Amino acid sequence: MKKIKSIIIGALVLFTGVLSAQEKEIDLFAIPLSNPGQEGKLELNQISGSISVTGYEGKEVIVKVAVAEDGKSPNKEKNGMKRVGGSGLNISAEEKNNVVRINNEMWSKETDFDIKVPYNFSLKLSTVNNGDISVLGVSGDLEISNVNGGISLLNVEGAVSANTTNGPVKVDFKRMGNMTDMAFSSFNGNVEVTFPNALKASVKAKSDMGDVYTDFDMDISENKPLVDKKQTSGSYKVKLEQWVKGKINGGGPELLFKTFNGDIMIKSK
Repeated sequence: MKKIKSIIIGALVLFTGVLSAQEKEIDLFAIPLSNPGQEGKLELNQISGSISVTGYEGKEVIVKVAVAEDGKSPNKEKNGMKRVGGSGLNISAEEKNNVVRINNEMWSKETDFDIKVPYNFSLKLSTVNNGDISVLGVSGDLEISNVNGGISLLNVEGAVSANTTNGPVKVDFKRMGNMTDMAFSSFNGNVEVTFPNALKASVKAKSDMGDVYTDFDMDISENKPLVDKKQTSGSYKVKLEQWVKGKINGGGPELLFKTFNGDIMIKSK
């Protein structure tokens, strides 16, 4: 069994430049892979900040961060002592069998990640506040989650699950490398997904406060409301939901699109 390779950063390391008076860019580490050239996966979940991942012709995962400073004056005093700085980084990475997991324990600071991965990588990424998630040029499967920010996935090929609460979702497929069921959703934002024109899929789409658009020649199914009936403890509840359903090029795996406040755009290229 291959040993787990871990990298831990416990203090501020190499500063490559100052982005602003309250944000510093830092080169963290380059993580070697157990099986260079083979498929891999990156996992990163954090609380505050953006995540940007780009595919490249390399054999390592390269990680940089921009850390927001707390804005406190270096001349601030407390109990007769002068402030000389804040705490350092608390970010670690672990690699095993081409799976790289990054752990960010800087809960109180906004941390923007800029990461390069080999093209044939899958990604599992999530953030909550103060940042968007963007991915460019990878061919693996993508599981992307945000809360207060948008999602942008460009020039991708694998199966996608993309969900955010407050922000737009934009996905542009280079090709359909892994044609399977996929889902794209927001609560408060537009959902825009572009596919190759040879796409074969079954579509299920719903927007409560917007509309559904497409330039595909979609065979629309009869649009009947779905009725969900529940009876528990003497109460009776009926819920009606109306979805747009149709088939593109004869149908195929199900593609689900959903937003509450926004439009859905299913585009071809």
